[in-house]
Amino acid sequence: MTSAKSIDITRRQTLAGLGAATALAGLTGCAQTGTRVLTGSLAAQTPGGALSSIAGTILQFEPERATSLGIDTGPSSALRGKTGDNSRAGKMRFAAALRQRLDQARSYPKESLSPDQMTSFEVVESAFSTALDGFALPYGEVALGGWRNTPYAVIQNVGSYIDFPRFMATSQPLRAAGDAQFYVDRLEAFPETLQNELEEMQATAALGVVPPDFLLAKAISQMQGTLKDAMQGGALVRPLEQAKLTEANEAAQHARRIVVSKVAPALEAQLAELYRQQKLATSAAGMSTRPHGEEYYAWALRASTTTRLSPDEVHQRGLDELAALHARMEPILQDIGYTQGTVGARMTALSQDPRYKFAEGDPGRAQIMSFLKQKIAWIKAQMPRAFNTLVDPNMEIRRIPVNEELGAPGAYGGAGSKDGTIPGRMWINLRTTELHRKYDLADLAFHESIPGHIWQGEYSNSLPLIRSLLAFNAYSEGWALYAEQLADELGAYDDDTVGRLGYLQSIAFRACRMVVDTGLHHKGWSRQEAVNFFVERNGSKPQEVASEVDRYCSWPGQACGYKVGHSEIVRLRALSQTTLGSAYDLKAFNDAVVLGGNAPLDVLAKNIGRYIAHSNT
Repeated sequence: MTSAKSIDITRRQTLAGLGAATALAGLTGCAQTGTRVLTGSLAAQTPGGALSSIAGTILQFEPERATSLGIDTGPSSALRGKTGDNSRAGKMRFAAALRQRLDQARSYPKESLSPDQMTSFEVVESAFSTALDGFALPYGEVALGGWRNTPYAVIQNVGSYIDFPRFMATSQPLRAAGDAQFYVDRLEAFPETLQNELEEMQATAALGVVPPDFLLAKAISQMQGTLKDAMQGGALVRPLEQAKLTEANEAAQHARRIVVSKVAPALEAQLAELYRQQKLATSAAGMSTRPHGEEYYAWALRASTTTRLSPDEVHQRGLDELAALHARMEPILQDIGYTQGTVGARMTALSQDPRYKFAEGDPGRAQIMSFLKQKIAWIKAQMPRAFNTLVDPNMEIRRIPVNEELGAPGAYGGAGSKDGTIPGRMWINLRTTELHRKYDLADLAFHESIPGHIWQGEYSNSLPLIRSLLAFNAYSEGWALYAEQLADELGAYDDDTVGRLGYLQSIAFRACRMVVDTGLHHKGWSRQEAVNFFVERNGSKPQEVASEVDRYCSWPGQACGYKVGHSEIVRLRALSQTTLGSAYDLKAFNDAVVLGGNAPLDVLAKNIGRYIAHSNT
């Protein structure tokens, strides 16, 4: 039996040993059938060519991202049927390739780079170096260019049992000849993906890193549903059954055999491991109680915020910003007649006012969908007042799949593909209409869609490929909070005082996140302490908060990026106003933030510095 100590040593030493000598990429159904050695110096290429080569390296190891971006076409069409190798050895090969490209990017001659090219190289260096530090940790899943860093391979909101069916249903194309075979190719690789995750679950548990019992209970419930569906073929076969392709019927029959005979047993094995870990689990919520927990959380916090802020600094910032936001809420509460008690107690009372509730069940779900569409139509019409450079997102609003709702947040959203074939999507959790109120739903729409995630993503999609592949949590979520602020400034709540109160509560909610996330993972808070802080201090809804806290337990640090990023954008706007005086223009500033693309906060500051300098000339 492999000991926990040997597992720790193996991961660290494997990464060090692979170094930058060679990077072997396997684009297979997960098993490696061929290898490719990265050769040639980036220095011999044009800046654009070098950045394209770096992007190509990522796609070698994560071909699914080519499909999500709609670029698995032409010479890259074979990527449509490939699957990245998520085994431990595959991850180490990926890390070695990143190490090689990072060294090459750092040594690339930068004297003649344009500002945009310099930004792209800075983005690469930041993303790759942070990811490599994550790969060097003894456990954990590293999200290069993403936000879902997690110590657990499979839990209530992590794992291919969630991601793969959604990806195949919403992103895998079934439009042209050959697409049905590409679908089956990826499906054939899925059981091995699940097996690799199972091995990672077991290896992490052997180190003493077992998820909290309350997360395992949710994961088991969701896995049971996924397994039951797979035993009938279900969701993984349905896209082929509905496809209008000549070969789809035969492919669907093949797919059903794969799902029933191979996918279902692999899911059953993961479920058995979750049951096994449930017997070992405790209710300890945060990383501070787990082996290497302080080391892991320090890295996760850095990855999320793109800063070197300590947990204590983030915690205090959250408390300070929460107090300032509640001071802004106080006079509004007084004006609408809520005069007694803490801000949290009064917001809790407000949430029970039937005037602001949606109906129960399907009628309420329909009301929510209609409300969202109305608010998005309004804000879209305001964008010429806030930006010089406009985009027109292809987007839709969808309900989060029912089997995911229990472990999902209230909503989430993101841009579509670079080619526009996959729309940007706002996903809304409708497991109960109690999750939402009429005074806080508009703000959620602005955050997830326009001018938030979907809007900002359209700008990133217009940038070179490497910039679409690399995103940073603090920028993404900071921008989405800034989008909420812009909506308020554009008049979203001029005739809706209670709506403005909901907006301020939403921003305060993100300040609470800094306090709660650091409380859970650094100060040893329990799950209930975290829930109570939200409810008592900010008047947040208990049903919403319970899932939120669970999310922080499985994605350490991620929740801190929102307000840290927002505060930095606001700071840079104030700096621009002070420095430029009468030359300051809101639309020009907003353009500078979004046209510079998704970037670490220090790189964003450099971009705004260049905008200020240019505006002063």
